[in-house]
Amino acid sequence: MARRLDSVAERLGGTLIAGRLDGSVPVDAAVPLDRFAVVGHPAFATLVVGSGASLAEALLAGDARASELADAVPVTVHDSPELRSTLAGQRVTAVVGADVSPDALLPTLVATLAGDQAAEDRLVTSGTKVLTQVARRGGAKAVIAELARRIDGWAVLVDVHGQVITTAGAGGLHVQDAIAVSFDRPVRVRHPGLQVHRVGDGTDLTAHLVIASRDGSMSRNRDLASQAAALLDLVLRTHDHTGTERLGRAVMVDTLLGGGDEASALLRRWGVRERALTAFALSSRSKAIDLERLVTRWLDELGAVHVMTERQDRVVGFLRDDHVDAFAERVADFTHDGRDPLRLGLGSSAPTDALARSAAEARQAHDAAVADAHAIVRYRAMPIVAHVLERLDADASARIVDLLEPLREGDGAHGELLQTLRVYLAEHGALGASAAILGVHRQTLATRLQRIQELTGLSLASADDRTAAWLAVRTLEH
Repeated sequence: MARRLDSVAERLGGTLIAGRLDGSVPVDAAVPLDRFAVVGHPAFATLVVGSGASLAEALLAGDARASELADAVPVTVHDSPELRSTLAGQRVTAVVGADVSPDALLPTLVATLAGDQAAEDRLVTSGTKVLTQVARRGGAKAVIAELARRIDGWAVLVDVHGQVITTAGAGGLHVQDAIAVSFDRPVRVRHPGLQVHRVGDGTDLTAHLVIASRDGSMSRNRDLASQAAALLDLVLRTHDHTGTERLGRAVMVDTLLGGGDEASALLRRWGVRERALTAFALSSRSKAIDLERLVTRWLDELGAVHVMTERQDRVVGFLRDDHVDAFAERVADFTHDGRDPLRLGLGSSAPTDALARSAAEARQAHDAAVADAHAIVRYRAMPIVAHVLERLDADASARIVDLLEPLREGDGAHGELLQTLRVYLAEHGALGASAAILGVHRQTLATRLQRIQELTGLSLASADDRTAAWLAVRTLEH
């Protein structure tokens, strides 16, 4: 971390005079007055060492150098009312009355800043090593995630066409800003302090890396991001063997869903000898969780073959029947640890030549887990309605849904009446709870229910009619 201006003043035993810069500004350089020309970086303080008289004279010279010096931080062992008056008149931040001999002032500052820079360099070096390690395991996505963590901020990687490759931290919220600064587009950027690093050179550009940090160490973040950009250039140009493996797993799962002897034969070649497997579908509410890597680790712990793939923000695959409970326990433990909750749907055991049924059951169980906010749902533990819906043919489903046709609005779409009916039935006919969920008065709810009965001919006081209405609602949603 670069040393702050107030800590420099404390280190010298001097007094920090308030001006254009505050004490939290990091310091990047110290130079003698006779070698000073311009401020090195507007976000950092440049210390200019000299005698009180020479600094005051330079500030009052009225030339371009005096203007630059006013944006720097004069540092001197002297302190006098005249010097302070000059500093105040020019609104200059300065350190006066340093408790160091005049000859030792500049060497002390240089040595202090050099020690800070060495610490920064060590952090960059260690960070680069870690980035290299994660690149080997997880490619560009892992590099971006680790970089965002180390800079205490976010990162976005976009290709040369402005398409997002991956994001980390809060990068997903700032994609448009990242694209705008990458391609110098004339739009207002809502997030200040962005850094853009080119991945590749000249006409051989492969991507743009954009970062933003809450960390005050801009120089270290810049160096670390620069190293990450060089690493990403190599990663993006290197054949991704993990990508090839993912493609192979995806093709394998498609073959298993197709069923038949080909599916069983493929499993045997993959090292799976079981005659039956159970399908699972797993998703996370947080994009920060690498589901595929998480599932891979769990399967490794179980000693199981990686019969799974990632599709539509979820991981789907098949487990040995004796591994199902252990896998579910890992999902439950992960959620109970206070991390972002996972949603797991488990099908029922099926022969290896007919796994499509188990996969469909896992998908339905997963959808139920998401809808009901449950960590784990097993298909066989789902309500009987799900089993009924699964076995209805198209004609039977259409006849059941016809019961709700009178509730359609003028544009032909279902609206508040259907939603009112669903909530009322789901809340077991409790008017108070239903009205609260719908955000209406109890009398308004009663009026709607009366209208529903008039249109459909149903009696909500009848158990059979309520069952028919609920079955129709679920069939429409299925």
